[in-house]
Amino acid sequence: MRTRGKQGDVPAPDGPWNEIVPGLWMGGHEFRNGPGQVEFAVVRNEFDLVLTLLRLPGHGPDPGVEHHVWPIPDGPLDGTQLAGVIRLAQTACEALDGGRTVLVRCYHGYNRSGLVVAHALVRQGRSADEAIRLIRARRSPWALHNELFVAYLKAGLPTARLLEELAE
Repeated sequence: MRTRGKQGDVPAPDGPWNEIVPGLWMGGHEFRNGPGQVEFAVVRNEFDLVLTLLRLPGHGPDPGVEHHVWPIPDGPLDGTQLAGVIRLAQTACEALDGGRTVLVRCYHGYNRSGLVVAHALVRQGRSADEAIRLIRARRSPWALHNELFVAYLKAGLPTARLLEELAE
């Protein structure tokens, strides 16, 4: 399982969050604001809905902002964890359909948030490959570097969930 402590070779992103498609943003808890300078990304009230896959104290959002937290590892997911990812993607799509802005975030804003955002894009009609390419183009080439998450997306999250539940 990858953890942020083991990702020393993975650079922090250049910004706190990036818009992947209109209204749907992907981000993390830290970013580079200059050469070698890393700072914390704190959400205030920039978004109508914040979906958090790794919660760190003091990183927001402000009171009154709708906030869903579903902590998952940056590694193999069980059926329950995949069901939560599917549910968060559905929540994001419903918010977008209602004209709301959505931020999906994890530590760097690469893998866990990428899994939710990509599944939301698939729900909206894109192929998994299109969703992955779009996320890497808009967020970072490092986005979705977790090959297992890419495999989940290519199999389809509902299928991956069923297979994980059968294996348990």
